Amino acid sequence: MRTRASRNIQYPQCGLRLRTPRCEQPGHGPNPVHGSVLVIVMMAVLFATFALIAFMERASNDLLVDQRAVLNRRLRAEAYSALEVTLSVLEVFRGVGNGLRSPTEGWGDPLAFAGYVPGEGREVQVAFEDESGKISLPRANATVLTSLFMNWQMPQPEAEMLTDALLGWMDRSHVSSTVLAPQYDLSAIPFEAPGRSLKSFQELAAIDHAREVFYDQDGRPNDLWRRFADSVSLLDFEQPNLNGARPDTLAAMGQFDEVQQQNLVDYLGGKGMYQAQGPGFFQNPTDAQRIAGPSGNMGAFGTTIRALRIIVTVIDGQTEFRLAAVIAPPDGAKTVETNATTQRAPASPKAQSPGGRKGRPNQSAKAASKDGRQPAGEGNLKYPFTLLEIRENDAASTAPAVVAGS
Repeated sequence: MRTRASRNIQYPQCGLRLRTPRCEQPGHGPNPVHGSVLVIVMMAVLFATFALIAFMERASNDLLVDQRAVLNRRLRAEAYSALEVTLSVLEVFRGVGNGLRSPTEGWGDPLAFAGYVPGEGREVQVAFEDESGKISLPRANATVLTSLFMNWQMPQPEAEMLTDALLGWMDRSHVSSTVLAPQYDLSAIPFEAPGRSLKSFQELAAIDHAREVFYDQDGRPNDLWRRFADSVSLLDFEQPNLNGARPDTLAAMGQFDEVQQQNLVDYLGGKGMYQAQGPGFFQNPTDAQRIAGPSGNMGAFGTTIRALRIIVTVIDGQTEFRLAAVIAPPDGAKTVETNATTQRAPASPKAQSPGGRKGRPNQSAKAASKDGRQPAGEGNLKYPFTLLEIRENDAASTAPAVVAGS
């Protein structure tokens, strides 16, 4: 049998002579087109990976926000539940003691008193601040304000000027006793003093001279601003509560010296010479006379709370919800209701209702029925306290509060 001899075959694609017919044929070697497709596919996968990672991060943040929102709603419900329990306990003590005087009466830890158990994994704290232990700004006169500022070691002329600035803002009929004569109508934006007590401590920034005293050069509240907010209440009540009175209140309203102030504070807090007997409270101002001594104006004080700030804090892990409410018992404090408007003449008869009275929205719905009883759904809720203010997750006070159980 005859075999074929090997032949030298030259393929143009090989570029050299081979002794075998097996040589790389077109399509069997590296192809630049295939490499380009591979690069494009890898880039597409890379971009898709980046997009997927970004989407997962965005989705994770959205889920975290939603989770916190749900948790915040649950903590909010817990806070309001604790607030209602606290109000129930306060009403019990108010009815038994004919008024609230001090947490040392036994209502300092209302949740423990009521046997309240928060949700699993949560901690609820209740703190109190006697708002009526401050000076009621709507009822403060020139003597009280001047005494307050002089107690801050402010020279009398400066104290009187600051008093004129405040009273000139709050009372249109006030006659200044100093050279201070604000001209708000000549300001870059002319305006008129409201002629009513402050509704916010931020109003101090608009009052001439008070702006220089209570704010720094950058327009931020200074230490005097914070001390003023801690010593003065914007609520309207008749007498400060002696059992919760601030040192500035004792000095400005009672004209007590530092020794008398310290004796009263020690007695109420159970400190100093009264440490053995523990915290106490006064049933009436006469009881405080033996502690403070014969001097001073004890008649300027009462011994019941007119306005109480309740601070409820719910803690769940790293999340906190803070609820602050200011309540007033019957015949307690009130908010400033006078509008900051210029007094105008009464409306013409055309603006009045056919019955001769000025028309008011929903007046007929609020009127009593012919037999003298309230309409259904009106006035049936006998809530023991008046809610004057409520804030959520906000700085409610400039002073440390009395924490339940402390």
